[in-house]
Amino acid sequence: MTSAADETPLHGAPQETPQSTPQPQSPQPAPRAERPGLDRTGPFVLGDKVQLADSKNRLHTITLREGGEFHSHRGVLRHADLLGAEDGVIVEDSQGNPFQALRPLYADYMLSMPRGAAIIYPKDSAQILMWGDIFPGARVLEAGVGSGGLTTALLRAIGEHGSLRSIERREEFAQVARENVETFFGGAPSTWDLRIGDFQDVAAQMAREGESADRVVLDMLAPWECVDAAAEVLVSGGVYLAYVATVTQLSRTAEALRDHGEFTEPSAWESFVRPWHLEGLAVRPEHRMNAHTGFLLTARRTAHGTQALRRTRRPAPGSQDEAEVNHPDNEGFGGSTTEWGGEDLGERGVAPRKIKRALRDIRQGRDR
Repeated sequence: MTSAADETPLHGAPQETPQSTPQPQSPQPAPRAERPGLDRTGPFVLGDKVQLADSKNRLHTITLREGGEFHSHRGVLRHADLLGAEDGVIVEDSQGNPFQALRPLYADYMLSMPRGAAIIYPKDSAQILMWGDIFPGARVLEAGVGSGGLTTALLRAIGEHGSLRSIERREEFAQVARENVETFFGGAPSTWDLRIGDFQDVAAQMAREGESADRVVLDMLAPWECVDAAAEVLVSGGVYLAYVATVTQLSRTAEALRDHGEFTEPSAWESFVRPWHLEGLAVRPEHRMNAHTGFLLTARRTAHGTQALRRTRRPAPGSQDEAEVNHPDNEGFGGSTTEWGGEDLGERGVAPRKIKRALRDIRQGRDR
């Protein structure tokens, strides 16, 4: 007996179209981000930065270009072999030496970026974004741009609808920061405004024009001098965050916040990162670690005109005594009013040739 499913319809007779079973689609490459930069995805294209790791995990970063070649002491790798390849592919050079090819992460870019001034390292940048509560759409006022490392992190965190106003006193530092940021994003972000000047002046101008900031982030020599100006421009509940290198800077900033009266009790800490060696059963801490780089200090702006609720505490004898605080042996702590310079922290000046070298490396890196 022949089933209906086995019957062959007559030639020319109308046929019922059976419902087609959905066929599994072949996986498609992930779409690339619209704007260039290290956060794009998908196959490698011209202009992408690629980090090559050899079998000993030695890293080399190249920028893909037409006809380009990467030369090492072991062989030559043509850029054309990477074009169109997926992120994470393994390629071989002319001598058969394998390389793992990946787009560098933001942390890789920050650690390797050419610099004039010192940068804020990833371990501190990450904590600034978290404890500074930098959110998409935030209006952030930053002072002390340096080489643009933290600036790049802030711009990524505020997203398309936020705004970042950066202030730098030194034109040469601002130029290095500007070119590092533009290299990362493939141009100057529309959410960024970089100015040369003093924080107090810019903050005062913003207050006069009725502008305000959700967050103030300071990486500078004397952040205690900016407490009054920050209080004017910060919204009620806004966050004041300072990154400082020494205990004396930390103490003076904390006391300035308390003396102002309209900031909550400051909170301060430092972080240490200890990498681990992972090799079979030989699992142990690395011999080197990322120890002290700086202190972070945060405080919240109270409602304008409202004095902060003071914490009940029992200070150690002499810790709040005015004569003791201002004693010459304790210079720099507590309520001291002496003005500081970079030499007080043992800072060495940045030679003009270092700035020129950083700018040269940034510009060459775009085509190298």
